[in-house]
This record gives sequence, structure tokens and C-alpha cells, in this order.
Amino acid sequence: MTKAEAAEEIDKELSMAARARIVGNEGMVRVCARRAAGGALRFWLHSNPRHEWMGDVIRQLQVLSKEESVPVEVREAAARLTTRVTPQFESPHSQDPLTDCKTIVDFLMQ
Repeated sequence: MTKAEAAEEIDKELSMAARARIVGNEGMVRVCARRAAGGALRFWLHSNPRHEWMGDVIRQLQVLSKEESVPVEVREAAARLTTRVTPQFESPHSQDPLTDCKTIVDFLMQ
């Protein structure tokens, strides 16, 4: 995956997140944030292959949240994006999933 392809995928997901936010669908905002972070992860893993990171984006974010070689703010953002929502579909964190996504994307796409 090239950087341009990853950036295109990330932009597409962030556009969908923006539309979801306009209509009040915060669950879809969170899904799009995770998928955008996944685009950055796929790009990064293309240049930094790690067998233990194989799997879907949730698995990759979980591994990223424990990866001590990345900054703590990136690990924390990944952990928040993988935390389950409450039965009322509310996040236990007040942090915006798009902010967490941007933290991850900025780090992995540099």
C-alpha cells in the first residue's frame, strides 16, 4: 500500500465520519475513526512488517495500544478506540474518536 493510497482511504473514512456526525450517528463516527486508523496501520505495517500484528483493525489497534516503542498518546488513543461501548452505546471515554484517530494517523503516516 502506498502512502497516497492510504491517505485516500483515510480521507474517505473521515468524510464518512463527518457525514455521520452531522446526522448524529456517533456510533458510525467511531467505526469510521477506527477504519481510518486501520488505513494508517496498513500503510505503516507495509514498511514495518510484524507478524504479531496480523488480523483485523481492532486486533491491530489492541497491539498498538501495548507497543512501547510508540508514544504514550498514540497507545492511549488506540486503547480508547478499542474500548467497548456501554449497553446504551455510549463510550466510557470523553475523548472524541476522531481526535484519537488523528493522533494515530499523524504518527503512523509521518
